[in-house]
Amino acid sequence: MKKYCLLGLSAGLSPATFAQLTDWIRPVAELQAGDTAWVAVCAILVLFMTIPGLALFYGGMVRKKNVLATMVQSFAVCCLISLLWMGVGYSLAFTPGDGFLGGSERLFLNGLNVFTEQQMLTVYPGAPTIPESVFMVFQMAFAIIAGAIITGALAERMKFSALLCFVGLWSLLIYVPTAHWVWALDGWLANDGVLDYAGGTVIHINAGVAGLVAAIMLGKRVGYGREVITPHNLVLTLIGTAMLWIGWFGFNAGSALAADGRAGMALATTQIAAASGALSWILIETLCRHKPSALGLVSGAVAGLVGITPAAGFVSVQSALFIGAITGAVCFVGVTKLKYWCGYDDSLDAFGIHGIGGIVGAVLTGIFVSSEITGAETTVWIQLKSVLITVVFSAVGSVILLKIIDKFIGLRVDHDAERQGLDLVLHGERVE
Repeated sequence: MKKYCLLGLSAGLSPATFAQLTDWIRPVAELQAGDTAWVAVCAILVLFMTIPGLALFYGGMVRKKNVLATMVQSFAVCCLISLLWMGVGYSLAFTPGDGFLGGSERLFLNGLNVFTEQQMLTVYPGAPTIPESVFMVFQMAFAIIAGAIITGALAERMKFSALLCFVGLWSLLIYVPTAHWVWALDGWLANDGVLDYAGGTVIHINAGVAGLVAAIMLGKRVGYGREVITPHNLVLTLIGTAMLWIGWFGFNAGSALAADGRAGMALATTQIAAASGALSWILIETLCRHKPSALGLVSGAVAGLVGITPAAGFVSVQSALFIGAITGAVCFVGVTKLKYWCGYDDSLDAFGIHGIGGIVGAVLTGIFVSSEITGAETTVWIQLKSVLITVVFSAVGSVILLKIIDKFIGLRVDHDAERQGLDLVLHGERVE
C-alpha cells in the first residue's frame, strides 16, 4: 500500500495550500536510488566547499601569522553547526509550522525515519524521492557554509570564543528562521512568491550582512589603511577557489533534490555564470589600467557563483552569462571602491562578494526568471522585498547578538595579541 507524506493538514495548512503541495508529493513506491545517490553526493560536495574549500580560500588571503586561526574557524564552525542543526536547527527550519518558524517534530532528529519497504514519512514532502536523512544532511551542509562565510569579514582580530558564540547564535536565531521563510513549504516568503533556488537570499545575503555588521562593530584591524596588508599565499586561495567552484555544482544542482532536468539546467548555468564572472572582473581590472590579477580572477568567479545561486534552476544558460558578468562587475566595485568609501574593514570581502553578490543575484532572478523553465513567475519587486527583509533582519539581529556577546566575554583580542598573531595567541601554534 502506497504511503504519502500527509503532514500538511495535521500541521494546520489551509486546504488550498495543501492541495498545491500534494500536486508534487510522490508516494513511497517512487523513492529513487538515482535521486538518493545524487543528493547524497551533492551534500558531500557542499560540505567540501567549507572544509577544505572555504578554509583554504580564506586562509591564503590572511597574513601568515593568522593562517591557522582563520582555517580553524571554518573547521570549528562545521563542528558547531552540525550539532546545532541536529539538535534544533533542522526541526525549526523544515518541519511544518506557522509560516515564520517550524515545529518540534525533529528536535535532536527524533523520529527521523529510515526508509523501509513498508513506510517512509517525512516532515518535508518537497523531497519525496530521497530519504529524509539525506535531505537533512544536505541542508546541514548549507547551514555550515552560511556560518563559515561570516568568518571572512572578521578575520585577524576576533576572539575564537566570541566568534563561535556569535556564529552559533546567528545560525539558530537568524539563519534558521530565514530558511523556513523562504524554503519551507509553508514559509511566508515562499507563499509570497519569492524565488531563491539555492541560497542567494538565505545564505549569501544573510551571511554577508552579518559579516558586515560584525566588521563594523569590531573595528578595523591594527594598521589597516596605514600598513600594507597583503595575502600570504595566493596559491592556497586559488586551490580553495577551485574546490568552491567544483563544490558549487552540489550547491546549485543538488538543490533540485533529484537527478532530473532541473538539476542539469542548474549545473549548466552555474558553470557559465562562474566563467562569466571571472572574466568580467579581470576585464574591468584591465580597463582600469591594472594587471589582471590572480586574486581578481578567483574573486570574480566566486562572485559569479554567488550571483547565479538564487537563479540557477530558474533561468536559461544565456541569462546565466549576463547574471555572472553583471554580478562580477558590481562586486568589483563593492570590493575595490565601496568599502574604502564607507571606511569599514571587511577583511576578506565576505560582504563585498557574498552580500553584494547575493543582492544582485536575487534581483536579477526577478528579471531573468523563465516561466518556461520553472513553471512559476515572480517580479523584481517581490525579489527586492525579500532582499530588504533579509538585510534588515540579519543586520538588526546581528547587532543585538554582538552587543550581548561583547558585554559578557568581549569581541576582540587586544592590541598586542593582534600584533603577535592569532595563531600563537589563540591556539599556541604557528606556520613556520
